[in-house]
Amino acid sequence: MSSPRRLGLGIIGAGEVFQVCHGPCLLLLSHLFKIESICDLSLKTVEHCATKFNVPHKTTTPQAVIDNPNVEAVFILTSDESHAPLAISSLNAGKHVFVEKPVSLSLASIQSIIDAEENAPGGARVFVGYMRRYAPSFLQAFKREIATIPKILYARVRDFSGPNAQFVNQSGTFQVKNTDYPAGAAEERNARLEALYAEAFPNQDITDEKRKFCRFLGSLGSHDISLMREVLGFPEKVVGVSAHDPFYSAIMTFRNQDGSTYSTTYESGIDGVPVFDAHVTVYGANKRVTIKACVFLPMTFPPYVKGLPIYVEVEEPNEHGEIQRRTMLSSYEDAYTAELQEMYEVFVNGKAIKSTVQDAKKDLEIYDMMYRCWSGN
Repeated sequence: MSSPRRLGLGIIGAGEVFQVCHGPCLLLLSHLFKIESICDLSLKTVEHCATKFNVPHKTTTPQAVIDNPNVEAVFILTSDESHAPLAISSLNAGKHVFVEKPVSLSLASIQSIIDAEENAPGGARVFVGYMRRYAPSFLQAFKREIATIPKILYARVRDFSGPNAQFVNQSGTFQVKNTDYPAGAAEERNARLEALYAEAFPNQDITDEKRKFCRFLGSLGSHDISLMREVLGFPEKVVGVSAHDPFYSAIMTFRNQDGSTYSTTYESGIDGVPVFDAHVTVYGANKRVTIKACVFLPMTFPPYVKGLPIYVEVEEPNEHGEIQRRTMLSSYEDAYTAELQEMYEVFVNGKAIKSTVQDAKKDLEIYDMMYRCWSGN
């Protein structure tokens, strides 16, 4: 049996997400991928990563990655405000794109990527990195159990994240952070962010409160809102929003297939308690289904500690009226590895993409509904 073709990758953005998540996974998937080029604004960071991950070409210029003839797919792992211009440049060069969520912070910016993809030479496509939606336990046990609930009565989506540095420091990936950025980089970044804020809040004064809300939804929100959509569909209405940085919540209305409606609570925030308290629970009349990462704690999808299993838990009465609890584990394979293998099938073998830019745009549409409810529009 012949070995699979290795896909040549270019990395733009060699910071925490690459060093802790994608880089180690790509090394372990070296039978499928070869990192041909890597870029970061920090010269020290790019030199460190080129050595650690054995990358032959290193640069501080993103276009040099895009133009590298050995690069077939470009990973965009930079901060939010640069996603759209880098994705468009890559598509215009006929290169496939993997872009981390959020794709961008405004609907207009996302639409510009969709337009570029439609006109990209060579059929170049964009895969959005919603890793949680590729976790085996989510795709198998969780969705299978929810499908047996005749009528959803309520749902809860929670993501309370503790201090990120503590999880990273225990991940065994030994990341480095450098600050040797070129002069003017911060000013350029801020100008792009302000342009996105103006698009997200058209014809409004851009307050610090709006900036924080927008950036928060683009960080934690981009995980949970997308997962919620795949499980429950698109909400009919956002009926309430609470925005008190660093905690945000919303109540949304969804509709069952029989026409009945139910509410879903979205709650998320960041504090200093080192517990990753996050889960999704769906409630039926006689069944509750929860997805989380530990049987004994309300945790799910730990962001950086590789190899922790993701469990699905079902609570329901049995035929004797007793409460019974079933716990399922579809696979020990982590979500990042599953996601990257799916991406390989998309870019190499032409498989259809689930997490398209068009799909990601729906997150921004929900954010916009939340902004409007919050501001009373």
